[in-house]
Amino acid sequence: MMTERPQPPNQSKALHAIALFEGVKGIAAIAASFGLLSLAHHDVRAMAYALIGHFHLDPDAHYPRILLNDATLLANANLRQAVLLAWAYAAIRLTEGYGLWKDRAWAEWLAAVSGAVYLPLELSHLVAHTTVINGMVLAGNIAVVAYMVVRLLRRRGQGKATLA
Repeated sequence: MMTERPQPPNQSKALHAIALFEGVKGIAAIAASFGLLSLAHHDVRAMAYALIGHFHLDPDAHYPRILLNDATLLANANLRQAVLLAWAYAAIRLTEGYGLWKDRAWAEWLAAVSGAVYLPLELSHLVAHTTVINGMVLAGNIAVVAYMVVRLLRRRGQGKATLA
């Protein structure tokens, strides 16, 4: 029978906060996938033009043009593949959140590796689009990865101490 190791309250709170955040990301991915499915049989580009017209925006302005470009991409996308990817992402995030909540080592590995995978992408995005929010996203992800690595190293040290 596996017993949970006692943790200081602040470590448990931090781990639970990360677990909840991962769960929220999983639920958000599921919600986004249903949003994509609801657009499956609609002319997304026409909907974007109607939205721009409703708010009396100039279609050639920066943000309306971005909306129209994204609507064109979405109209040409394989929605089934996008939804399946969103569900796979959600499954990973929800599984990770559950494992972190239950203080499982495999979840700490999953969190460290999956967080580290995004670091180069977030860094390149920050270089291309330097904003406070992008900097905070990168810093937050670095903090989570570092926290998981420290927890894994401590877990490894505890394992060696019990063997000695």
